[in-house]
Amino acid sequence: MPGENLSRDEAHERAALLSVDGYEVALDLRSAVGASDEAVRTFRSVTTIRFRRTGTGTSTFADLIAPSVNAVTLNGRSLDPAEVFDGARIALDGLADENTLVVDAQCAYSRTGEGMHRFVDPEDGEVYLYTQYEPADARRVYANFEQPDLKAPYRFSVTAPEEWTVWSNGAGERDAEGVWRFAETAPISTYITCVVAGPYHYVTDTYRRGDLEIPLGAMCRKGLAKHFDADDVFLITKQGFDFFHDNFDFPYPFGKYDQAFVPEYNLGAMENPGMVTFREEYVFRGKVTQASYEARANVILHEMAHMWFGDLVTMVWWDDLWLKESFADFMGSFVNAEATRFTNSWVTFANNRKSWAYRADQLPSTHPITADIRDLEDAKLNFDGITYAKGASVLKQLVAYAGRDAFLEGARRYFKRHAYGNTRLGDLLAILEETSGRDMKGWAKSWLQTSGVNVLAPDVTYDAEGRITELAVLQEGDELRPHRTAVGLYRLDADGALTRYARAEADVTGVRTVVAGLAGEERPDLVLVNDDDLTYCKMRFDEGSLATLREHLGDVTDPLARALCWSALWNLTRDGLMPARDFVAVVLAFAGRETEIGVLQMVHAWTKSAATLYAAPEWREEGGRLLAEGGLRELRAAEPGSEHQLTWARFFAATASTDADLQLLEGLLDGTARIDGLDVDQELRWALLSPLAAHGRADEARIGEELARDDTATGKRHQVRLLASRPSAAVKAQAWAQVVESDALSNALVEATIAGFAQPSQRELIAPYAEKYFAAIERLWAERSIQIGMDVVRGLFPGLQDDAATLAATDAWLSAHESAAPALRRLVLEARDDLARALRAQECDRAAE
Repeated sequence: MPGENLSRDEAHERAALLSVDGYEVALDLRSAVGASDEAVRTFRSVTTIRFRRTGTGTSTFADLIAPSVNAVTLNGRSLDPAEVFDGARIALDGLADENTLVVDAQCAYSRTGEGMHRFVDPEDGEVYLYTQYEPADARRVYANFEQPDLKAPYRFSVTAPEEWTVWSNGAGERDAEGVWRFAETAPISTYITCVVAGPYHYVTDTYRRGDLEIPLGAMCRKGLAKHFDADDVFLITKQGFDFFHDNFDFPYPFGKYDQAFVPEYNLGAMENPGMVTFREEYVFRGKVTQASYEARANVILHEMAHMWFGDLVTMVWWDDLWLKESFADFMGSFVNAEATRFTNSWVTFANNRKSWAYRADQLPSTHPITADIRDLEDAKLNFDGITYAKGASVLKQLVAYAGRDAFLEGARRYFKRHAYGNTRLGDLLAILEETSGRDMKGWAKSWLQTSGVNVLAPDVTYDAEGRITELAVLQEGDELRPHRTAVGLYRLDADGALTRYARAEADVTGVRTVVAGLAGEERPDLVLVNDDDLTYCKMRFDEGSLATLREHLGDVTDPLARALCWSALWNLTRDGLMPARDFVAVVLAFAGRETEIGVLQMVHAWTKSAATLYAAPEWREEGGRLLAEGGLRELRAAEPGSEHQLTWARFFAATASTDADLQLLEGLLDGTARIDGLDVDQELRWALLSPLAAHGRADEARIGEELARDDTATGKRHQVRLLASRPSAAVKAQAWAQVVESDALSNALVEATIAGFAQPSQRELIAPYAEKYFAAIERLWAERSIQIGMDVVRGLFPGLQDDAATLAATDAWLSAHESAAPALRRLVLEARDDLARALRAQECDRAAE
């Protein structure tokens, strides 16, 4: 049986058979509040679909995942739900040229963040609802044809508790009968329809541009209202609309623009037109760095870009998911840099987003940016570093290759030519060829239709006077690609600053490309073969450049160049070419001088991974001690009250392990210790308490005391995580049972429990769960939703049991389960690759002893 999955072939067959004229969806959400005697709490969903037969067949199916169906009517003919509904599909036979389908169902509220998610705020008992569908969970809320190329207009009506407000894609109001009725949408896909309902705190504003007026709204739970900086959300929103209207020449087409920050959200955000949803962690409860505000701005702009790339013009099938996600990811940084206060966002992109892409592109599951998506399970797993960050990196390369003006003119023509329609790769390439005059087919074949990351390295020769006689760029990789790149030469000046004195751009092709423009230049101290981060590659150094960075990385004055150097050193470490302890040494020497806070936070994350996963086991304890010592030293040296001080405080807490370190954390919590300027707010308190719990110095009662100080939804998630992190066999058994043997926890609490379960200091304690993991995952995958299955399979893989035995156990499972679900096998293969990489890096580090 197909079950809940849908294949590409089935979708193409259905699209050839019918077209959809419109939906009317009536939801009754009054059952969300109050007591319920149902085993599964449900709501009534009545859907009317008007569609035409455009092909030659007479039968098809509609999609619906629901506990029960009350009635199905096709063209006035009553169908027996017991005969036509199998739990995921409604069989439809005897189609006419014009058809009307009415489905009356009882749909389930969700606790997994898929479909109609229901959240009860522990702080005040209020109930909040929101929907999340991508790629195919609208069918959990209403009957439909769940595929992106069957677009249609929608009319939603919602009956809700009297004290609630309801929002959807279109503007709405409550009528005299108490029903919320919403304006009909433009033609859109099922996965971007949306309903948000509850006692949300709601703030309004207006964007005006000439005759164009867009009502703006922003909302969050009432419990977060005191922290909600809606003014900054609206500022970024207006700056984004200014940029897109200046450059896209297509006015925002969806009326109003609401943005909801919702609880227990699985994603960063979702681009529902007129009703964008975000994870509520973007409402900051305490002091955060500018990197957090930049990240939020990036997501706001990413989702806004989707209004054109994805919502107005949508891919035919998930093969071309990149047509929306790569563009939106690129636009998030592009607009941030050009239209907001975050002018250095390309630095963050080079250091943060591309590291995600590099990792994904070296996994056995790597795939071309235009992927082969056979079904919905494939689609779910392809919201990954390839589709987002590599795709955005390649678009950055495209802008360098084709030119900014040609790229933006291509976007303008694309929107006008395909508005409210669906497209494939060729549709966009044809337009870009028009605007750029470049061969886009060849470019696409190299960059979009192949996988893997190239390595670029310098090959330099000098004359007797120390001048460059020839500088060439060497390219490695299974697929050699054309790279438009810049090569920069840097040297130390009299003041000790490492600055660029020469630069040349080149089209790198093949194994070796000579950069003629740099011949005759004086010998550099550092050569960067991807200066300005124009292309997507792993950058290597010649011996002299690497020696320079070991001694002078902190002297690189340009923030982007410095970020590229950090990233390249990290890639060397991940690839087992630089000992982890050497990377740690560079961090301890120069991280304290890093001015870009986002780069510093990324370097901290890499360093913790280096010490935990890539260092030889026998050096781990020393490495951890060195990191904690360095973290405390920089914490005390940082400017009081600065974001660098906050960042170093969090890093110190994350690396603390000695008795003296833990005593200091206890003192900062109880007020007996103080660091000048460090504001220990509630979020920082949880960060300081976390290592105390993991090292057995904060018991259940102490964690409960902290929850009493912060008895909120966020506090509850922290409490659950810390409880699971305690070093006790009984604690681990309970946490395992709550996640693996029961589905009672919500998605957010599953995530929190998993985060607490596996602590690097508790390898021996959790060792017995490696065997249990492999015994459980196939059953778990079959029983849980895709999202929860992904979280558990990834989060509980025994990666901290980093030895040959675990690698062998993983291989044994893969050999014995060749017929397991492809998506499940992919997750296990990825985890195996991470483990094998860690073991190789440990060997490199061990050789450095």
